[in-house]
Amino acid sequence: MSLVLPNFYQPTNAEVWGYNPDIQALAGVAEQYRQDNKILPAAGDRRRIELLLIDLQGDFTYPEGTLYVGGRSGRGAIEDIQRVAEFIYRNLDVITNITTTLDTHFAFQIFFPWFWQNAAGNSPAAHTIITTEDIRKGVYTPNPAVAGLLVGGNYQWLLKQVAFYVAELERAGKYQLYLWPPHTLLGSVGHVLNGVIHEARMFHALTRFSQSGSEIKGGNALTENYSVLRPEVLMRWDGEPLDQKNTRFIESLLENDYVVIGGEAASHCVSSSIDDLLGEILAKDPALAAKVYILADCMSAVVVPDGNGGFLADFTPQAEAALERFRQAGMHVVKSTDPITSWPDFRL
Repeated sequence: MSLVLPNFYQPTNAEVWGYNPDIQALAGVAEQYRQDNKILPAAGDRRRIELLLIDLQGDFTYPEGTLYVGGRSGRGAIEDIQRVAEFIYRNLDVITNITTTLDTHFAFQIFFPWFWQNAAGNSPAAHTIITTEDIRKGVYTPNPAVAGLLVGGNYQWLLKQVAFYVAELERAGKYQLYLWPPHTLLGSVGHVLNGVIHEARMFHALTRFSQSGSEIKGGNALTENYSVLRPEVLMRWDGEPLDQKNTRFIESLLENDYVVIGGEAASHCVSSSIDDLLGEILAKDPALAAKVYILADCMSAVVVPDGNGGFLADFTPQAEAALERFRQAGMHVVKSTDPITSWPDFRL
């Protein structure tokens, strides 16, 4: 049976930029809540349920954020945050652990505009797509100063690397190189978790004696890292490794009885993470796909308004196609508002 929502929870805080819960006060409430509801420590759970929350950070979830994921409605991430928090509170007694991912970036990375320059020496605009044809024709080239910062001043090496990288992205068929506005810069307000999510995960941790860890991703300057499990490109043009898979976390996820996933954005970091998890599952045992539950109502696609009532970019179709692909592979696409005991193949 679902637990009642705690009195301190206010759904409207989901859109209050900078909302910061009082963790000391939360600890006192958690102690009483645990006693009142006879909630046991997570270490004793008969079935381990991992809730993986992807990139529910300020820049993605508040309208003031630099890359707010509003979806087509404009309210996407706000309502997703509310549903995620309420899912945690209603099922707090059976969720074993909550892991939050933290997209983490620095000033000069291959997907930020000022890594690049056009023929006039100016940085391209955010939301520009750079193709292999652009690289071949010299429409966009790395800023020479970036070579000094990242590769010891070897500009020719960097030219080969970006050409290889963009070609690898297109060969994989998932993404082209998309230049994003600055977001989740380490140390910024936009990097931290939405306050309502931080409040919910800490209440869970304090009530159930669970650590509620985080996985950091996205710090390699020469590759995108949408997925928490691996960067988009693993190799350099010269055959040397560029980065590696998060093998430790992959293994820890698959040790759980169930993995429940939500977050932002459905079209990018969520779908990439699930894609990579599915790849690991198919390589190990396709039947393991049935232990994955995707909270379809707790994620939204990247949609970029054009300021005139339309969209500069709309990745909703890609998000919808990804969900169908995961469903066909044997994963479960569910709603957070449905009792988890009604989910297919779910046994407590």
